[in-house]
Amino acid sequence: MNVVRKINQELTICGQITPEQLQTLADDGYKSILNLRFADEQNSWNNEQEKTELLGLCYVNFPIKIENFHHQYAIEVFHVISELPKPLLIHCDNSKRSVVIVLLYISTKQGIDFEQAWQQAINLDLL
Repeated sequence: MNVVRKINQELTICGQITPEQLQTLADDGYKSILNLRFADEQNSWNNEQEKTELLGLCYVNFPIKIENFHHQYAIEVFHVISELPKPLLIHCDNSKRSVVIVLLYISTKQGIDFEQAWQQAINLDLL
C-alpha cells in the first residue's frame, strides 16, 4: 500500500492506490481522483476509472511523463486540477510525478512564475 500524503485541504498525493485505498478515500470524503499514469505502466489497473466512478468519485486520467512536460502541458493539467471537485487525490506510480505537479500547481497559484517553480523542483531533486 502506498503512503497517502495530504498536502492541504484540497490536494493529496500518492503513488498507485489500491482498491482498498480507493474505498477508504471515498469513505473519507474525497470527491475526485486524478491519475497521472499511462495505461501501459506496470501495476496500473485497467478498471480504475470504473471502480472510482462506482464509488461516486470523479475520475480523470491525464498521463504525464515529466521528461516531456512543458508550460503548455502544465496549463492543461492545472485546469483539470482546478475544475475537479475537492478534496482531490492525485496519484502516479511512486508519487514523484504527483508531488511535482502539486508543487508546480500551488507555486503558480501563489504567483510564482512557472519557470521559477520548475527550477525549484529541479533544486529539490524532484526532476
